[in-house]
Amino acid sequence: MVVSNSATHPTPEVQVPAPESRILSAKLTNTFAYTRSLGPVLSQFALALRDGRIVGSRGSDGRVTVPPAEFDPTSGEPTTSLVEVAPVGTVESWSWQPEPLDGQILDRPFAFALIRLDGADTALLHVVDADEPSQMSVGARVHAVWHAARSGAITDIAHFSLGETPETAPEATGEMIVDDAGDVIITTPITTDIMHSAAESESWYLEGLKAGRLIGGRVRTGEVYFPPRYVSPADGSPTVERVELPDTGTVTTFCIVNVPFLGQQIKPPYVAAYVLLDGADIPFLHLILDCPAEEVRMGMRVKAVWRPEAEWDYTMRNISHFAPSGEPDADFDAYRNHL
Repeated sequence: MVVSNSATHPTPEVQVPAPESRILSAKLTNTFAYTRSLGPVLSQFALALRDGRIVGSRGSDGRVTVPPAEFDPTSGEPTTSLVEVAPVGTVESWSWQPEPLDGQILDRPFAFALIRLDGADTALLHVVDADEPSQMSVGARVHAVWHAARSGAITDIAHFSLGETPETAPEATGEMIVDDAGDVIITTPITTDIMHSAAESESWYLEGLKAGRLIGGRVRTGEVYFPPRYVSPADGSPTVERVELPDTGTVTTFCIVNVPFLGQQIKPPYVAAYVLLDGADIPFLHLILDCPAEEVRMGMRVKAVWRPEAEWDYTMRNISHFAPSGEPDADFDAYRNHL
């Protein structure tokens, strides 16, 4: 590939060599389930939604805010007054969504709208189920349509429909989690999908994992990094050589995990440690298992425990964990510069 500037004063052409290895690309999905308490005010909003009602907060100036504000917008004092508003309202502004995205409320074209419910002084953002944008207008009257399965989320309102005749909410089904203080607990899934294209050195590393090999990269100044770096962190020069490393190494630092947490896949206690592979100049994080946690120590020699070959993919999950190799501990001077 040739890179140049076709402007009046062109820069010298730069020859960019084609990669020597196959470049890997894959869709990556990052998901985090955010669990939180709604607190005393928004919990009342959630409980009302569960019952097929909508409530707002009345401020010291008499204005009604929907959803309710936890603190008075005028005085800053904690909210103490909640009032029920109508499930019918007026569209104040809107935009058309011609191609719904994954995870959106409706699987057909719809409108996002700011809706001021009767009895409220602020607008609520939700969706309006309309067949085409010509049906939407500022001032259109709409009403809430309720799901039967309700859990105290804003999506308990399935959508708003055109017309001002309210619909009776069906008898509620579904579960709601409430803590000892009476506050509602909700879990919000947050997901991001990206298409990742690996750098050439990263592709070495990933292809190696798929084949049961550990491939690092040597930079111009001589250090070997695992996983390999695209460029040297010392001087920015490209990685110059791929290096195959053994699956044995030394524990440099570690911690014993004693505290359980949501999504944990291993029962505590267990050890997360930085392992310096033989021939590498930087350690990486992995698990140490197959021995009591209290026996893990700095300098312990370990060996990778691989999953069955049929389960191998392009990830570090191919190594289930590291286990003691039975060798004598490494001499401190051999790894002291890697702590």
